[in-house]
Amino acid sequence: MKKTVLSIICLFVLPMFVSAQELDATVIVNVEQLETSARDRLDNFKNQVQDYLNNSKFTNKAWEGERIKCSFNVFFNNSSDETTYSTQLVVASQRPIHGSQLSSLMMSIMDNSWQFKYQKNQAMYFNQTDFDPLTSLLDFYAYLIIGLDADSFGPLDGTEYFQKDLEIALKGAGSSFSKGWQLESTAYNRRALIENLLNTKYQQFRQDYFDYHYNGLDLLTEKDQRQFAYNNILKLINDLEKMKDQIDTRSVLMKVFFDAKAGEFVEVLKGYPDKSVFAILKKVDPSHISKYDEAMK
Repeated sequence: MKKTVLSIICLFVLPMFVSAQELDATVIVNVEQLETSARDRLDNFKNQVQDYLNNSKFTNKAWEGERIKCSFNVFFNNSSDETTYSTQLVVASQRPIHGSQLSSLMMSIMDNSWQFKYQKNQAMYFNQTDFDPLTSLLDFYAYLIIGLDADSFGPLDGTEYFQKDLEIALKGAGSSFSKGWQLESTAYNRRALIENLLNTKYQQFRQDYFDYHYNGLDLLTEKDQRQFAYNNILKLINDLEKMKDQIDTRSVLMKVFFDAKAGEFVEVLKGYPDKSVFAILKKVDPSHISKYDEAMK
């Protein structure tokens, strides 16, 4: 009898669980730089993008745990005609830290090269086959958010999502909206970020990235595990110093990583007795040197 009841429960619950979406996205739109007519055409854009991100199922796996909290801030710069827009996008995501009320910032990216066509109230469909400059970029960042989250819970577990991102980037580079998708020597470039993440040179970093979160941050609140946690946090930093000659610490991946983690390093390690860790951080992350100098005082 119990087995029959359990089977009935699973029959109804499992499909709901498997179809659970991955993102808990908040979308903010700024249209102040546009003319009134263009603003009117975008009056439902925010809700449509937010619904797309929160209602699309980006993976074919059962999603365990909370949805990933993330934000998409879209700043419209101009409209060349009634349907073509140039925008700046700031996208960020966070991950809860086990045993605390705190979260870890996983990424905070400013993307200055998002151009797309949009007609008022046009339908947005999740389509992995064809490239669309509007929804494909949303897919790109959705997979990046999911991939970084997965990497923090299992070593290299984000690889399949980064590979999806590479497919999107290659399609985008061959489209009429190729800006931002082609390899460029700029501070931030989508294609370069994904190629870094999939490059074997950065595989040790991604292994350390997992330990930093799962065996580091997640264990800091457990007194008997605290030194073990610190060791894993410090290992990531020490390994970056060791690999300094093998990897480019000025790469897009390293920029994205340190932009998200510099403040966290200071907060987590400010009470650690050995301040030499900040001297190492100054070498591998000179762009945030003032933060590390302050932490050494």
